[in-house]
Amino acid sequence: MSAVLETPNAAPDFDAIKQRQHATWASGDYAVIGSTLQIVGETLAEAADLRAGERVLDVAAGNGNATLAAARRFAQVTSTDYVEALLDKARIRAAADGLSVQFRVADAERLPFDDGSFDVVMLTFGVMFTPDHATAASEMLRVVRPGGRIALASWTPGGFIGRLFKIIGAYVPPPPGVKSPSLWGTEPHMIELFGPRAAQLKCERRHFNFRYRSATHWLEVFRAFYGPIHKAFGAVAPDARPALERDILALLDELNVGGADALVVPGEYLEVVITRA
Repeated sequence: MSAVLETPNAAPDFDAIKQRQHATWASGDYAVIGSTLQIVGETLAEAADLRAGERVLDVAAGNGNATLAAARRFAQVTSTDYVEALLDKARIRAAADGLSVQFRVADAERLPFDDGSFDVVMLTFGVMFTPDHATAASEMLRVVRPGGRIALASWTPGGFIGRLFKIIGAYVPPPPGVKSPSLWGTEPHMIELFGPRAAQLKCERRHFNFRYRSATHWLEVFRAFYGPIHKAFGAVAPDARPALERDILALLDELNVGGADALVVPGEYLEVVITRA
């Protein structure tokens, strides 16, 4: 009788996962969505108590909401993302506003900067999608100086975007072994990632209001321009797309506080400011 050997589960291939994520965020046109979230960058800059002249790094900057907020406060800003097309949109926005910013293509899990290079590290919704949470957090802690701050905004699991990703995951399962991005929107995960090297860690729940003409209008915009939804509809079988659409529209209708003539959906996010020990 031959023995059957069980092969242990292999560790996730983070590089392969990041390649797929890169293709996702490069699809559509995130800048159309991202620019509507500018108020989050401004609020985060205030929470971080930015000062003129401070060296600020925006990680996974997308089209530059936190970047612009910091530059408007006369900080010395370096803006990074691993999708160059997104940084190109941020460059255009910064130039239009007459703001001085350095842009650099960089992976959040392999930041090309020396230890303690920055006074403040900022992140709005991008880093939560890194496959290796611990490495991303470690890199942020490494490049910020002792006494410096890390300020981040992440969607919560129970909020609108967290629930939306649960719906998408039911149709397009995430890679096995990868932690949920929504964990970044929970206080225990923030304490786990940053607590041992934090002199202070403050968490506050905030809301961003998605404002559109209707649930159908929201879905039209996000299906065309928001990479994860754009790719999800392309990945599911054609006969499953109507069900995915119905589930998303039902969530939007459930959470809409704008009445019958408009869509206003509050999206909860966790704002965290960490002072590095």
